[in-house]
Amino acid sequence: MYQFLEQTVDHYMTRKVKTVSCDVTMNELNDRFASDDFNAYPVVDDEGEAVGLVTKFDFLKCFALTLSSMVPRYDELMKRTVSDVMIHEFIYVSATTKLVRVLQLMVEHRLRSIPVMGTGQHLVGIISREDVMRALRDCTRGEPRAL
Repeated sequence: MYQFLEQTVDHYMTRKVKTVSCDVTMNELNDRFASDDFNAYPVVDDEGEAVGLVTKFDFLKCFALTLSSMVPRYDELMKRTVSDVMIHEFIYVSATTKLVRVLQLMVEHRLRSIPVMGTGQHLVGIISREDVMRALRDCTRGEPRAL
């Protein structure tokens, strides 16, 4: 278990990240969630800089009924874009962050994945619960990835 304490994000993160742009419609986003079975997508601008995060919860939230709002038609809601529902301020880590810290953030904030950022807001990867579980498994079996 001590080996896990030294493991960093860069050894376990996914480097090829599927992202969405701000102009993706809710209809397209729904299709992507269904085909990829992801819980969240980083939202990137034209330069590849991360500008937000959109989750299944954000998608569903726009369909929630409230007493103070009129119910828009389904077709109108599905034409909305990611920029209308995405989270602008989100938790992220760097490639050098210890997995212990990632685990703490995931548990504390009930996150399934966390974007990994490089210099500026450049997206370099994503670390998921499954990645952390793989690291724990590797370390408890005495097979951690080389540092």
